[in-house]
Amino acid sequence: MNILSMENITKSYGDRLLFDNASFYLAEGEKVGIIGINGTGKSTLLKIMAGLEESDEGNVTMAGHVVCSFLPQHPVFEKEDKVIEAVLKKCRENGAGTESGKEMEVQAKTMLTQLGVTDFDAVCGTLSGGQRKRLALVAALLADSDILILDEPTNHLDNEMADWLEEQLKSRTKAVVMVTHDRYFLDSVSGRIVEIDKGKIYSYQAGYSGYLELKAEREEAALASERKRQSVLRKELEWVKRGARARSTKQRARLARYEELKNRSGPDTDAKVEISSAASRLGKTTVEIEHIGKRYGDKILVDDFSYIFLKNDRIGFIGPNGCGKTTLMKMLTGKTEPDTGKINIGQTVRIGYYAQEIGNAQMPDDKRVIDYIRDVAEYVKTEDGSITASQMLERFLFEGKDQHGLLGKLSGGEKRRLNLLKVLMGAPNVLILDEPTNDLDIATLTILEDYLDSFPGIVIVVSHDRYFLDRVVKRIFAFEEGGRLQQYEGGYTDYQIRVFFKKQEEAGVLHDSGKKDGGRKSGSSGTGTGRKNSWKQPGTKLKFSYKEHKEYESIEGEIAGLEEKIESLEKEILGAATDFVKLNELTKEKEAAEQELEEKMDRWMYLEDLKERIENDNR
Repeated sequence: MNILSMENITKSYGDRLLFDNASFYLAEGEKVGIIGINGTGKSTLLKIMAGLEESDEGNVTMAGHVVCSFLPQHPVFEKEDKVIEAVLKKCRENGAGTESGKEMEVQAKTMLTQLGVTDFDAVCGTLSGGQRKRLALVAALLADSDILILDEPTNHLDNEMADWLEEQLKSRTKAVVMVTHDRYFLDSVSGRIVEIDKGKIYSYQAGYSGYLELKAEREEAALASERKRQSVLRKELEWVKRGARARSTKQRARLARYEELKNRSGPDTDAKVEISSAASRLGKTTVEIEHIGKRYGDKILVDDFSYIFLKNDRIGFIGPNGCGKTTLMKMLTGKTEPDTGKINIGQTVRIGYYAQEIGNAQMPDDKRVIDYIRDVAEYVKTEDGSITASQMLERFLFEGKDQHGLLGKLSGGEKRRLNLLKVLMGAPNVLILDEPTNDLDIATLTILEDYLDSFPGIVIVVSHDRYFLDRVVKRIFAFEEGGRLQQYEGGYTDYQIRVFFKKQEEAGVLHDSGKKDGGRKSGSSGTGTGRKNSWKQPGTKLKFSYKEHKEYESIEGEIAGLEEKIESLEKEILGAATDFVKLNELTKEKEAAEQELEEKMDRWMYLEDLKERIENDNR
């Protein structure tokens, strides 16, 4: 049963047409993810659903007694309101539940604590944008609504918070509609993906992975239809060229058919951001961090951290909100000084810093788009030759008329995309991306990920986006207690696996196998010391094939050996910083060992899963 119907809606802002006779339907209990490039109207569609805006044409029908709660992209609170008062007030605006005021306050405080907000008496005027977003999220979740509408709910949430929200939405029995860039989140929560594309709304009965397949099928069908039209058109054109006279009814009909085929437009193709490599040469000395430390008051953010960035490094920094990730990035760029230690920046290093927050001072509303880019450079050298600022803007989907528009007219996502272009126009060879996935659409993220694959320099990422981290980085530094940074090889999923087993060992779930080569080090393959417990329970009777059994018995030792090899190579690399030839050889050997380790880990996970299924079958 449909509880919300939007039929043949049209909506424009000035000369920009967002929706052109488009329709959307929502069934009871559905979980829908909405995607589309920035500026296509995702947030506007949510506001129309929530009754905050009206369409220019068409009908929006809500079933009787249906209540909506809405999380806006940029929530606003009264500056003098205390945190808990603001949440409860917003909750009542969204449609308060049946609980008493006291029960709701307890629930609100519990949720706020899960999201890292513990000072319930703080006034909203002192909160960051991310903290205000979390307050509004709690208010939307607490409301007893039939439709929960969320605009970018994962922005400003760290990984643990995103996991918590994911479970909240998966267990929810009532309808959810959300706009988010988090592809793992979409895949886990959404049962249907809705795409806004050139004023139309397309529905795919699948999660994000299924959507990719179904969209490819839809586009292929459209292209096949267009190829057929072109083939028929060629035949009709040959007939017309033969000088056939339009005397009979049959001939007149055929000429009319030719005109109709000729005038019919082909399928629209998605406009895509085009990013060309525009980096400067990186010399021998890159960025070298030597025993730096930083604290604010009694809080230690970074404690005795050292690292030498190698050419083409792909490094991710993760940790809870407020742990010091952005502060560390500002130290790398020279915007903030460390309390102890030092950071050496090579003479050829050109840092491009894509900041998490963009204020009005950096992007004044009354400045033109083209002038904002020309402030950096009129021309930039790329692999395609010298490109003008205007041409680069076109590659980033800012057409001629848009280039002369004002920054204040752009959506939040369009501003982020424009700011990314400005950073790249500086031709950096060290690219620092602080939460790059906030407000960037999925299409732009995909192109950015492909661009980073071939970027000829160092990429440093701070992100809570698990998909982006898995796709881009090869090594992770996790902020841990007391400002320590722990090193983990691989992407985010590799990090999760290592941390899981580390916690299992510390909890005593896993036992020592008693074999010298059966041990396993702690989560950091680059900094761990000594042997730890085996992953395997002793005395387990397996029913693998002979080959699988032998492989299972030896694979842990092989993994441990590879980790020791990588650790040894990393030490050699640090000692060979001035010998370029040797450094290159060691780096290639280390990359090969890391690839082999990744394959062994995948195989180990398969064997463990098979073992568990065998045990379940034998119970």
